[in-house]
Amino acid sequence: MNAAPLSPEDPVRLGDFELLGRIGHGGMGQVYLGESPGGEPAAVKVIKPAVVDSETRLRFAQEVEVLKTVWGPRIAAFMDADPGADQPWLATEYVDGPDLRRHVADCGPLPAALVASLGATLAEALSGVHKQGLLHRDLKPANILLGPNGPKIIDFGLAVFTESSASLTAPNTVLGTPTCMAPEQANGIKPLLAPVDVYALGAVLLYAATGHYPFQAENIHALFHLITKADAQPDLTGVPDQLVPLLTAMLAYDPNARPTLQGVVQQCRAVIENEGLTVAQARRRLTTYTATTATTTVTTTTTATTSPAIAPAPPAPSPQDLPTVTAPQQPGPPAPAEPAPPSAVPYTPTVREHPAHSAHPPHPPQRPHPPQRPRPPRVGHSAQARRVAQQLRETYAQRAKF
Repeated sequence: MNAAPLSPEDPVRLGDFELLGRIGHGGMGQVYLGESPGGEPAAVKVIKPAVVDSETRLRFAQEVEVLKTVWGPRIAAFMDADPGADQPWLATEYVDGPDLRRHVADCGPLPAALVASLGATLAEALSGVHKQGLLHRDLKPANILLGPNGPKIIDFGLAVFTESSASLTAPNTVLGTPTCMAPEQANGIKPLLAPVDVYALGAVLLYAATGHYPFQAENIHALFHLITKADAQPDLTGVPDQLVPLLTAMLAYDPNARPTLQGVVQQCRAVIENEGLTVAQARRRLTTYTATTATTTVTTTTTATTSPAIAPAPPAPSPQDLPTVTAPQQPGPPAPAEPAPPSAVPYTPTVREHPAHSAHPPHPPQRPHPPQRPRPPRVGHSAQARRVAQQLRETYAQRAKF
């Protein structure tokens, strides 16, 4: 998704963060590229004023508390937040790269060894989250960012403390993304345990390897019927042979039949080593591969674009990508889905961002520089932020009508 300049109604500063441009958006809010006073880039998420109510604030405050608690090298780090502001906002570490959903949609599935590397990395990260007494509950390709230093997990808006008995979820309401949702989560069983994240990780790896999810249907009711049907088998079409046993186990209907996250790490290691690689080599290849293919795709798209004033739109979500649904007590036969009004969608924040890099035009002949006007002193920006700001200025110049 291309970075966009700030619009006139956008804030220019939130807390101590200067906002440099728009890098993502969702039904509940906008995500900006921000910069701290010390030059640290940040993804700053702001909730739309139209959807700010007491329940939204409670959920947002819960996400902030979760992010203050969770940590790890594969978790986008918490930086600052103000859930009590007129416009609640949250700043987290900025990851410069596409999410997994976007990458697979643009560049195709990953090779088997790189899927195994992704699985080992994410399983180890989720194991660390579980050791801190938390469940993610909404792991999906859009919540995996492929950064220059490897993948990172974002969006803990639905995460819960495993020992907590309190819940902001109304009775008979299921929160999560149906395409990656475990059967027990779809059935509304509580309390949820670690296997729900194992199943979701299996769905993520299936998507990374094939570009499709375990179950697909015409509407949300039919999808839930498949997920909660005990004898329904996930679609493993296109999965490399060496990954079939692992994904079959991770996507088992019975939570007790799924491997532990430590077991997932070991099975992924075995796949990698059978390819003649070490785990470290596979991780380096994953990072290089995702960075190279993403850059190639962006360059090709930029070169082939005939109208620079029109930015490419992100892919429209399918019905089964709806983040929140209300599930019946007993799953019934498939029925047509009625579209829910925007105001009825509970808060499920998503951070999904990565500025695109475009090819620079050749420089014109240099001219003598006129004397520069004195500027007031200000804090210098980081090199990364200056590059992004330059991209925003170029984007604005291309779209201007003058």
